[in-house]
Amino acid sequence: MPQPATRRTVLATGAGALALGCVGCDGTTATLSRGFHAFFRQYYNLRGLLRRTDPALERLTGLPDYPLRHATGLRDSFRHVPRTPPLSALGFVALSPSFRFADLRAMDPRTALTLLDVRVPEVYDRLDGTSAHDLLDAVGFPDSARHLAFEVFSRSFFADPRELSAAEMALMFHIYFLGSAEGLLFDVPRAPFPAALWDPLARYLTRHHTEVRTATAVEHIAPTRDGGFVTATGRDERRYDAIVLALDTAGLRSLAGRCGELGDAPWRERIGRLRTAPPFLVSRLWLDRPVAHDRPGFLGTSGFGTLDNISVLERYEDEAARWSGRTGGSVVELHAYAVPPGADRDAEEKRLLEQLRRVYPETRPATVLDARHEWHEDCPLFPVGGYGDRPTVRTPHPRLVVAGDLVRTGLPVALMERAATSGFLAANTLLEGWGVRGQTLWTVPDRGRSTPLRALATWGRPPTARERAD
Repeated sequence: MPQPATRRTVLATGAGALALGCVGCDGTTATLSRGFHAFFRQYYNLRGLLRRTDPALERLTGLPDYPLRHATGLRDSFRHVPRTPPLSALGFVALSPSFRFADLRAMDPRTALTLLDVRVPEVYDRLDGTSAHDLLDAVGFPDSARHLAFEVFSRSFFADPRELSAAEMALMFHIYFLGSAEGLLFDVPRAPFPAALWDPLARYLTRHHTEVRTATAVEHIAPTRDGGFVTATGRDERRYDAIVLALDTAGLRSLAGRCGELGDAPWRERIGRLRTAPPFLVSRLWLDRPVAHDRPGFLGTSGFGTLDNISVLERYEDEAARWSGRTGGSVVELHAYAVPPGADRDAEEKRLLEQLRRVYPETRPATVLDARHEWHEDCPLFPVGGYGDRPTVRTPHPRLVVAGDLVRTGLPVALMERAATSGFLAANTLLEGWGVRGQTLWTVPDRGRSTPLRALATWGRPPTARERAD
């Protein structure tokens, strides 16, 4: 039986730790990142991966709520929402000040009911040709609820709701409200990402005879006659039995464009049509005084320009907590998910600071001792009608597979969980070819959990072939 090659190599870019910056004049170094990330309890496969180095997930800590605040003064919280479907969705509507009885009466029930039975991958057949904005219009969601709740989900894809496929937003509704009992409870790393996640995983791989090479650009990949591949970097050429392409959209598009023998022509054409989401900005500020003691570790915002959330890092991250304890100040991070292309960067950084002072007025007299701004434009865009172009794990070459949050998996997963799940699926695909059993995967159900709600969801529209079979 053929066996995998003994030598394994991971080429990585170290995206979890973008830079080391000097804070003020005291010589302190701080680890910057790509902004706030919530490790939701439904991320079963990602959390399973992290357990390889942290069996009890002690490097994560839970935040008590997912609070949202709109510039009009409306506030939402998920802390007291029931977690048992469908009570989770009903409880959110009942408890949220964004939904008024008159608004509910104005909604289109037939369109709204389609959200009660989201099936994967059928949801893409039904809704991929519609934008998230237009779906909410068709449902008749009140503006307050739309901006405070549902656009928070859509902007977490780093896209304007007018650009985002409604299928992705409907999938998020299923994952968090009707497909699982975990709701919007989540954890965050206790330490910066390198210390909490990436360095332990790198050591784990090294112990399993893997060479980890960071910041190594792959310039070319070519298949060999015996079914393997030759890769060329700026340093050397090497031969591999199999390859997992876990790249961002631009990287995958660029590599496929340069490597004329990779996959086949239709596969390369589809990759070439993939789009990247608008730029995003992460601003980290070191303030000379603390924010109010009752400010949460994380706050989602809407209606404050491009500001999408505020994190108070000393509430949960040890490095920031040590700095705060020594100086008496606060470490605050501001995140703008989708900045208009071509925006003036200096002006945008200043606007985020202005919005912070609107949301947390106690920061107005604070002196910014130091600031670091990270601009990136490397997240995948899931545009209206773009599902068919997204790659699947399998490619025309049996030993070339693709992983990442842009990949079609046929499973109800999204964001970081899609990246982790597709990585396991890629590994399982290769292991299957070598006669080795792969990793068992877990997801929320791939359809609505409630039979009565599934029946209601088909009211007013013809059932799909799969629904008729069920």
